[in-house]
Amino acid sequence: MKHIIGGNPAPVSLAVKWLTVDEESAGQRLDNFLIRHLKGVPKTHVYRIIRSGEVRVNKGRASADSRVATGDVVRLPPVRLSDKVAAKEARPAPGREFPVLLEDEALLALNKPAGVAVHGGSGVSFGVIEQLRQARPQAKLLELVHRLDRDTSGILLVAKKRSALKHLQAQFRERETGKTYLALVQGEWPARLKVIDLPLHKYLLPGQDGSEGERRVRVTTPEDPDGMRSITLVKVAERLQGCTLLEVTIKTGRTHQIRVHLASQGHPIAGDDKYGDFEWNKQLQKQGHKRMFLHAWRLQFNHPVSGERIALNAELPTELQLLKDHARFQTPSI
Repeated sequence: MKHIIGGNPAPVSLAVKWLTVDEESAGQRLDNFLIRHLKGVPKTHVYRIIRSGEVRVNKGRASADSRVATGDVVRLPPVRLSDKVAAKEARPAPGREFPVLLEDEALLALNKPAGVAVHGGSGVSFGVIEQLRQARPQAKLLELVHRLDRDTSGILLVAKKRSALKHLQAQFRERETGKTYLALVQGEWPARLKVIDLPLHKYLLPGQDGSEGERRVRVTTPEDPDGMRSITLVKVAERLQGCTLLEVTIKTGRTHQIRVHLASQGHPIAGDDKYGDFEWNKQLQKQGHKRMFLHAWRLQFNHPVSGERIALNAELPTELQLLKDHARFQTPSI
C-alpha cells in the first residue's frame, strides 16, 4: 500500500526497525523519542502510528506521553519519508574502519576520532556505526553499546553479539563501568571541587520556520520534573598556564553532561562551541587549535563472556597533546 501526500506517492521505508533506548534517551516521552529518530516523517504520522498500536515498546502498546527507559526495545513500522530524507537513505554510507583498541568474538573497542558522529541522524547522514557496517558486510551484528558526542574523541564500544550488547548496556545502566575523560578547562579549577551533583534539563533551540532546532542542555533545580540527576567526579591532573587539565569520571551518562557541568562552575572546556567561552575559543583557533578538548581516555568494564575486568586506555590524540604542551610551556595568556 502506498501513502499519498498531496496526490503524489510518498517514499516509504519498507523495513520494520527496532531501536534500543540508550541511557541518554532514557526518560524521554515516546513521541519526542520517535520524532528525533524519524527525521522527515510528519509529526501527525508519528502520532497516528502510536495511536494505532503500530509502535510497540517491549512488544506492548504505549501512549505518546509514556516515558522510555534504558534498554527498552521500540518497534517502528514502515513509515513514509520526505523526498530529501528518502534520497539520503538511498545513499549507502562509505565503508570505513577505525583504530581498534580491543577486538574479540563479542565486542569491538574503537578509538573514535573527533568530528565523527557515532550514528546518523539530527542532520548527519551517517556515523561510525553505519560506516563500520559498510566496511564489514560479513558481520552478523554490530551495535553501539553507548555514545560519544560528535566532537569528543576516545573509547567507543561496539557489540558483535546480541548477548554482549545486553550485558554491556546493563553495566552502563547499573553504573558498573568506569568512564574517565580528559578535559582542558579555562582557569584554575578549585582543588576542593571534586563532585558536581546537579540535575540537567534537555531542551531544543528554536529552529527556522518554527521547526525544532539543535538540542541543548542546562543545569536545573531538583524540583524540575524534567531534570535528570547527573553526577560528575573531578580530579585535577595538571595545572597549566591559565587553564587546568582534569580527569573527569561520570557516574551518569547524560547528554553533554561533562560540558555543561564544567561550564556551570565557570570553567568551560577549551574549544566547546556550544557551552564554552567564545572569545577564548577564538584565541585558541588563532593558535591553530580548532577542536574541543574532551577525550574519552579510560574505560573499565566486565567482559560480557569471561567476566574479566577490562581496563582500556586511549592516549590523547596529537592535536590535543599539542594544545596541552602549548598551554604548559608557551602561552601564559590562555
